[in-house]
Parts: sequence; C-alpha cells; structure tokens
Amino acid sequence: MRKTFCIAATGDVHGMLYPYDFTTLTPAPGSLARVSAYISGIRSRLGDDRVLLLDNGDMLQGQPTVYFYNFIATGVTHPVARMMQYLRYDAQTVGNHDIETGHPVYDRHRADREPIPLHGPTVTATATGQPYFRPYTVIERDGVRFAILGLLTPAIPAWLPAPLWEGMEVQPLVESARRWVEHIRATEHPDLIIGLFHSGYASTHLTWKWLENASGQIADEVEGLDIIFMGHDHLPAVLTRPSGVVMLNPGAHAMSVAEATVEVEVAADGRVTVSDITAALVPLSDYEPDPEFLTAFEPERLYTLSQVERVIGHAAGDFSVRDAYFGPSAFMELIHTLQLEVSGADISIAAPTSFDASLRRGPLRMSDMFTLYRYENQLCTLAMTGREIKNLLEMSYNLWTAVMHSADDPLLKFADGNSVKGDYSRLINPTYNFDSAHGINYTVDVTRPKGEKITILSMSDGSAFDPDHIYKVAVNAYRANGGGELITRGAGIKHDDLPARRLDATTLDLRYYLMKAIERRGTITPTVTHNWRFIPTHLVAPAVRRDRARLFADENL
Repeated sequence: MRKTFCIAATGDVHGMLYPYDFTTLTPAPGSLARVSAYISGIRSRLGDDRVLLLDNGDMLQGQPTVYFYNFIATGVTHPVARMMQYLRYDAQTVGNHDIETGHPVYDRHRADREPIPLHGPTVTATATGQPYFRPYTVIERDGVRFAILGLLTPAIPAWLPAPLWEGMEVQPLVESARRWVEHIRATEHPDLIIGLFHSGYASTHLTWKWLENASGQIADEVEGLDIIFMGHDHLPAVLTRPSGVVMLNPGAHAMSVAEATVEVEVAADGRVTVSDITAALVPLSDYEPDPEFLTAFEPERLYTLSQVERVIGHAAGDFSVRDAYFGPSAFMELIHTLQLEVSGADISIAAPTSFDASLRRGPLRMSDMFTLYRYENQLCTLAMTGREIKNLLEMSYNLWTAVMHSADDPLLKFADGNSVKGDYSRLINPTYNFDSAHGINYTVDVTRPKGEKITILSMSDGSAFDPDHIYKVAVNAYRANGGGELITRGAGIKHDDLPARRLDATTLDLRYYLMKAIERRGTITPTVTHNWRFIPTHLVAPAVRRDRARLFADENL
C-alpha cells in the first residue's frame, strides 16, 4: 500500500507570531498565524495522521511579543508554548537565541509546552553528562515510524555569557550526530530518520573552536539520515546531497515553510520502504492569516500593542543607521553615549545591530527601542589595553571596508552573491560586526591593509592615548564573550582569558538601560561628534556617494 506523508518545518521564526511587526508597527508577510492556515490545509487534505509539524529553533527572540513574555509578563503560560500546542507541533530543536534568553525563560518554555519535546543533545548537563534537552523523539503515524533528531550549533560559548548556559556543556555537531543516529537505528528501528538541526549548511571557518554550521557535512558523513531540516543561517535552501539526504532550510521570520513530501510503500507484513522524497519551500505570503488563530491569541496581541505604543521620550530629529557605514553618525553616537553613561567606561565600542533602521523625529515609543537595539545583550565593561583596542578596530574596519587604490574603487566590501548571512545580502560581512569606537579620536586609512588602517590620535578629551594603558571599555555581552571574534582574533585576547577581563556587567539587557536613559533625558537630539573619519578624503568622498546609492537604492527614487 502506498502512503503519502507531509513533514513541514518552520525555523528561525524570531518571535514573528502575528502578521504584524511590532518593532516597525507595520504588517508582516510571515507569522505563525499564516503557518496555522497552511498546516490546517495540509491536514485537511492528507489527514492528521499523515502530517508532522516541526521547528528548528530561535523562536523566543526577535519581536517585542516574545521579549515582554520572556522578561516582563512572566506569571502566565508563555504564548509561544500555547501557540505551539494550538498548532500541534510535534517537535522543536532549541536555538542559540533561545538559550540567549537565559535559564528562567527557556526552562519555563520547555515546561509550558509539554508534551511537545524540545531537542538539543549537543547540550549536556554538566552534573550528569546526559543531554540537557531531549535528544530525539520517535513518532508513529499511520504505521510508519519517524525518528526526529534535534541538534543545536555548539558555538554557544563563543557568543553567550556563561550564566545563560550555566550547568551545561556543548558537544561538536558531527560527532553528536553520528553517535545519536547509530543509537536510534540500533534501538528504535525507525522507518525514517529526520534531522532537525539549528545549524546552517556549511561554515567557512571555525567560530572559536566550534564548527558553527555543519548540516552539509553531517549529510555527507553520517549514514542513516533521510531528511535534514537546517537553519540558523537564515538562508532558504532545498537540495539533495550525493548521499541521497534531502536538505531544506525554511529561511527566517516564518516567511516560508520547508515541506518534504514522503512516499512510502507498506507491505502486508508491515515493512515500510521509502519510495520517494520531494522537497519544496512554501511561501506563506500565499496564505491569509488564520482568523481562528488570531482570535485565540488576541489578548496577547493587545497586550503587546499596548506596550510597544507606550511613549518613552521624544526625538528632536532623525537618527539613521545608514549614516553609520560612511562615518560617525547620530544613530551610533546615541548608542555609544548611552553605553558610556550606563557603564562609566572610558571608551565605548559598538556596531549597528540592524542593517537598516531609523528613529524618526517625534514621539519615541517602546517599539523604537527594538529598532535602536535588536538583541537581548547585557552591557559589559572589559579591561583592554590601548593596543588591543587598536587591533580590534583594525579587524572591524577590515570586515567593513575595502582597500581603495583610486576614487573609482568601492569603500565598502560588497557581496558578490555569497553573503555570510541572509539578512545582510548586500555586504560580505554582517554589520553587527562593524564596530566603531567613542571616547577616542582616530582615522581610518582606506588605502592601507588590515593592521595599518587605524591611527588613534588621542582620547576624546584631548589627552594622550597610550597603547600600554589599560582602559575600561563598554561592549555588549556578545562581543565581551568573543562573539564575532573581534576581541579574540582581532584584539588578540585568548577566549579563556575573557572572564578575567570582565570588570562589570548589567543584570538586565542593554535595551532596558537604553530605554531608562531616554526616559531620564526626555528628549534626544541627533548629534554627531566627528571623533573618527575615513581618509584620504579625495578617494572617500566620491566612493561614499556611489556606495550609498548602491546600498540603499530607495534613496534615489
């Protein structure tokens, strides 16, 4: 007997629960509300017993809705858990941004969403050596046994402060996959093994000592997998490896669902043979949001709306992150000055956390804080020598700028169809690693290679800058923990030495302190302190005009 099954997966939803972006206060093309419409149609067509719905992680971070229910409205069942139960998800793998929320959030989420399993055997409990999250689950549907193995990228220690993953250790991906696939095949005897991996297709280099994206390598080297749903890198993909493993990546923000259609033959004795697997990405823009889903979660939508529309201050002018790629900007100066105010540090180092964002003249609402600062990072103060600061900036501007030889050359490093991350498709490197500094005066010579670009002239008060002096430096927790490798590979500080360099850290996320600082000020005015500049001007000026038009074509409309 021939049977047809649909295995659907979302991934990197990043809090896009409703067809509305609560940061920009505009409609959104994705959302779990559209997933609800999609999966209802599939179940109606094939029957409930022929459909599996999976998610590969990073659902608890990204939108104000999840932020408020993660950290403020904590006395209720998390709406993400309730939504997953409503949609009847069969399994989920934990993502690194889920871990970023901290033990109180993801431990609560795991309990709230029962009986839906939360996977991640690459994360083990240090006390027992056993997986902290469930390694796999076996689901039997209409006589066919599906084993779901969930794996999390192991680079957590390279990005997140230890308290967020206290009591946990991470294991390499390929070795974990091989061990657990062998275990599943020997003990569970499934008809199909499905990988549900919060890890991209391939990494170009190690993240600290970890292979961050290894789904392709697992497909080629680990025997026994039939389908891999991958994620983390936000790059939509459908492909089949020479090994025969079908691989899918749904992208991000619930814009698409990754769909594998599995045809099996079931013999009279119950033996199952897989005859065909086809794969596709289904755009959710083709589906209207499910009205029953929206009705069921209307209270949470109204609560979120009431929070994001709350006025916290006033902007006397516009702040645009677009300016930050071409020199000092009011947008980055706001972050820098607030980091210095909150931390009391000598120097602030920060990068744009969104590729393209702005604060407009007029009332500032809580939603604007998610535009100003995208992630739930703490603010940390590190001890760094002047030489280490200079070396960090050398790496940052090398990620950011090309080496110019004439006025016809580009200033920025544009991507050539091979971007590192889907959100940053126009540039080679993600802008959240484009660190600039405040508290010092310096130049960036774009005709020079890495190591020779940066000349630090003085502290901002005019006093001497000393390469050997130890300065207090304000950075976000991602950077302080080695994220982006600007402090490790760039500044030259060993990863194991980073905890000893930490002088202080905020207890809450940086966004909270930025909000409080704006509430105290009442009005923020866009100001630009020209403490750094690109040189030579005769090459940079025409390149800026060209590169800005190339990067932001809508400005020329």
